[in-house]
Amino acid sequence: MSALRRVTATRYVTPLREGGSLPGLVEADDLGTYVAKFTGAGQGPKALVAEVVAGELARRLGLRVPELVVLDLDPVIARAEPDWEVQELLARSGGANLGMDFLPGAIGFDPVAHAVDPLEASRVLWFDAFVENVDRSWRNPNLLRWHRELWLIDHGACLYFHHSWARAAAVVARPYDLADHVLAPVATARAEADGELAARIDRALLTEVVALVPDEWLDDGTQRADYVEHLLARLAEREAWVPG
Repeated sequence: MSALRRVTATRYVTPLREGGSLPGLVEADDLGTYVAKFTGAGQGPKALVAEVVAGELARRLGLRVPELVVLDLDPVIARAEPDWEVQELLARSGGANLGMDFLPGAIGFDPVAHAVDPLEASRVLWFDAFVENVDRSWRNPNLLRWHRELWLIDHGACLYFHHSWARAAAVVARPYDLADHVLAPVATARAEADGELAARIDRALLTEVVALVPDEWLDDGTQRADYVEHLLARLAEREAWVPG
C-alpha cells in the first residue's frame, strides 16, 4: 500500500461538535460516509499528519482503526451550509483533507461498562506511549465499541514533537505519563505487549507508514525521514518510556 485511498466529498452532512477541531460527517463519491478532519481547522495539517502516521502504525500493529482516506473537498460545498462557522472552515479546507470511515452504530467506550482483555489494553497503552498520545484519558477515551470490539480513533494529538522540530531530538526519550490513561488499570500484560510490539517496528514499517502522508500536508519543509528517524530513536530509548 503506497497511498491512502482518495475519495471526493459530495455532501457535508452535519458537524460533530464533540471535537475541538469541528470535524464533520461527510458523504463521498464512493457512497461512503466519513468523519472528516479538515486542514483549515485550528490544529492545521500537522494534526492530520499525526492521524495518518499514528493511525496507520496502530493498524499494522494489529490494533483496530477505521479506514483512513484522503478526502478531496471543493470549497463550493460550503455554499449550502447555513452555519457560518462551518462555511468558513470548509472554505479554508479546499483540497486534501482526512476522512475516517464512519462506523454506524458504534458507541463510545465506557471503562465501567465495557470489559477489555488485559493484553489488548496493554497493547493500546504501549502504542500510546510510543507515539506520545495525550488524548486517551478517562474524560476523552477516543475509543469506540463496534461489533463488540475495541476501535481506536482520533490520533491528531499524537507526535507532538513535530510541532517543534528544533527540540525534537532533545525529547526523544521523554517519559510517558500514563496516570490518566483510560486503560492503564486493566493493562496488566505490559511486558508481553512490549516484547510483541517493539519487535514489529523497524525502519521499513515506519517508512511505509510515513509514505502514506499526502505531500500537501508536509509543505513546511519537513521531510518524511525526520519522522522515521525520530520514531526509531524513540524505539531505541524504550527503557525511558515503556509503561512499567
